[in-house]
Amino acid sequence: MNKRTIAHLALIFANIFFAINLSAVKHLTNQELVQPFGLNLVRVGVSVLLFWGLYVIKPVNIKIEKKDRLRLLLCAITGIAINQLFFLKGLSLTYPIHAALLLLITPILIVFIAAWLLKERIGVIKVAGLTLGLSGALVLILAKDSSGNATDVLRGDIFIIINAISYTFYFILVKPLMLKYDPIVILRWVFTIWLILVFPFGWIEFTQIPWERYSATDYTSMGLIVFSGTFLAYLFNLYGIKTLGASMAGFYIYSQPVFAALIAMLFLHENLALYKILAAVLIFCGVYLANKPVKKE
Repeated sequence: MNKRTIAHLALIFANIFFAINLSAVKHLTNQELVQPFGLNLVRVGVSVLLFWGLYVIKPVNIKIEKKDRLRLLLCAITGIAINQLFFLKGLSLTYPIHAALLLLITPILIVFIAAWLLKERIGVIKVAGLTLGLSGALVLILAKDSSGNATDVLRGDIFIIINAISYTFYFILVKPLMLKYDPIVILRWVFTIWLILVFPFGWIEFTQIPWERYSATDYTSMGLIVFSGTFLAYLFNLYGIKTLGASMAGFYIYSQPVFAALIAMLFLHENLALYKILAAVLIFCGVYLANKPVKKE
């Protein structure tokens, strides 16, 4: 099997892991077996141990230059701390399908925030893409859906959007670091800083996790979140980006809502209502238009 085929498989599995993550988190929070911030501390704590374990196996000790340390800190704040705190809290309140679809507005936001920071002009097609994407998000937010196990859909959806905005800034901030240093080194330090940042928020909820109530299914869900849904998903995604490029990795993100919907319907008995299909069409069209290359005159 050649390197490119392995990279394609890595991206497919990374997005399957992310999709499984949505239903696994929802399962544990619905059963009141963990609270969002406590779960976040488990995820980051185990991931930091695994990333430093990789360093022990294969040491790559690249010194981060002084001028890049503030950017690294901002990456940890936007891409991990704010991003994951709002993601897990939002997911605990809304539906997995909502979360998966709303996360798709990230590529749209990246185009517009990057253009804003770089002072680039945006054409009519990209504005139309933003409008369609936000329209799809509004369909999800404003829909009155009382089915399933969501407790506060509106607040949960808003938290997921904040998470997407935060991740957008992270994506723009981290790109120069990924080009300059070994990406695994950057991930290792971002996760380590993340642990320091989220520790005060998650410690109390971590101590309240009722481990004695956990069944084999619950431990499996936790393992899927921590090991495959975080550590492996980040590594596989990184490998795919390095081998095939960011554009191809971005293409595979669009498969995530499909996997998430199938898994949520199968294991959480979530229904695929008409408004979710409409929102999906609007968001997919918005992503396509916002990322459509502009022909130069």
